Amino acid sequence: MNGTIGRNLTMLMDFYELTMSRGYLAEGMENKIAYFDLFFRKVPDKGGYAIAAGLHQVIEYLRALRFEPEDIEFLRSKNMFDEKFLNYLEHFRFSCDVWAIPEGTPVFPHEPLLVVRGPAIETQLVETMLLLTINHQSLIATKASRIVRAAQGRPVMEFGSRRAQGYDGAVYGARAAYIAGCAGTACTVVERDFGVPAVGTMAHSWVQMFPTELDAFRAYARTWPESCALLVDTYNVLKSGVPNAIRVFNEELVPKGLRPAGIRIDSGDITYLSKKAREMLDEAGFEDCKIIVSNSLDEYIVRDLIMQGAQVDSFGVGERLITARSESVFGGVYKLAAVEDDGEIIPKIKISENVEKITIPGFKQVWRLYDNESGKAMADVLSLHSETISSDEPYELFDPEATWKRKTLTNFTARPLLVQIFKEGECVYTSPEIEEIRSYCAEQIETLWSEVLRFENPHRYYVDLSQKLWNIRAKLLAETK
Repeated sequence: MNGTIGRNLTMLMDFYELTMSRGYLAEGMENKIAYFDLFFRKVPDKGGYAIAAGLHQVIEYLRALRFEPEDIEFLRSKNMFDEKFLNYLEHFRFSCDVWAIPEGTPVFPHEPLLVVRGPAIETQLVETMLLLTINHQSLIATKASRIVRAAQGRPVMEFGSRRAQGYDGAVYGARAAYIAGCAGTACTVVERDFGVPAVGTMAHSWVQMFPTELDAFRAYARTWPESCALLVDTYNVLKSGVPNAIRVFNEELVPKGLRPAGIRIDSGDITYLSKKAREMLDEAGFEDCKIIVSNSLDEYIVRDLIMQGAQVDSFGVGERLITARSESVFGGVYKLAAVEDDGEIIPKIKISENVEKITIPGFKQVWRLYDNESGKAMADVLSLHSETISSDEPYELFDPEATWKRKTLTNFTARPLLVQIFKEGECVYTSPEIEEIRSYCAEQIETLWSEVLRFENPHRYYVDLSQKLWNIRAKLLAETK
């Protein structure tokens, strides 16, 4: 897999990471071991699940983590940092342990997507980039997954490059969309760097460049006879666009023994126009000509088009996918979960009057429990990292807030989700190829019940705590009263 960041992003951090780090060094705490969890509190669009993405870029970032001479000089020029701290940064090398849930995995609120363990300064300095990377790609992957499911097996192409929020938003957004099931992208560089198929035919400007629409279609058919797809809505879809397309197919392609790839409609009443266009194409003998539609689509519009009987073979989705327009923030946070004192792990908790913001303390593992008969995921369990959930004996689940709600599981398989990515600063994980991630994502979504997948009022997937972890959290909550 290609896609190296190609630039050092060490200084892409909130400034308080540096002010805190200088303080840790001044207090002799630079080697104090800390554990941080990266997690999110709610699923975008009030959905039932999210998709983890961005881990490959996290790995690239951590591998390249070092302060360049120009970084040191810039910080020196601010007259805020002493030479002891600047010398520390000059010789800085990442030495942490990192665990993560693999890309493409459906994930749920409050469970760690990433765990970082290491010296306090190191764990602090990486916060901003880890959040930026995981938040962005997980947001776009989650949105793409919704749109792909709405399409009910019809291909969805990501068409959003020109509306993305910046260069990296276009590139990494397209990557995330492909992981979640999109069939391709309009962004050429994404195929070069990640192997995501780049697709595209013509814009309205092509049609306008020629004296007539018919001339434009003829020229395109001559240039691309084996993959001829024509944009038919520049002037009038049914009165000129489709009739001219049919004429060109008959005159330019059929004599060569070729068939048209398709037509694209980018405006108007898609349901009505696609139905009429289908009738015209079929009557002309082009039943195999695909109809592609675009124009500010999202999962709800795609779903409604299909419900209304629109004759659409594939969708091009732009701005509402690449910007996740309906809810543009994933909301992942990075919180201290534990520290070490003489090798003993001391759980830490953040308290808030907002119950949702109370953290889950300790060094944790995430387990997914699958029913052996149906293959469906029944619940996730957060446990201490040292705990094991055995599939060979019954396991009792309970609601962490309403503890009287309990259920005993049998005939299940427990799978740990967090895998080690870095050990003492060295990457010990091989990122799968993007096709493997994409296939894995599709397989894992199939393990979710349909009630969790619906768009409106999805069933809440259970994320429970082990008894030991619940006891630690309850004890810390009681001690803070």
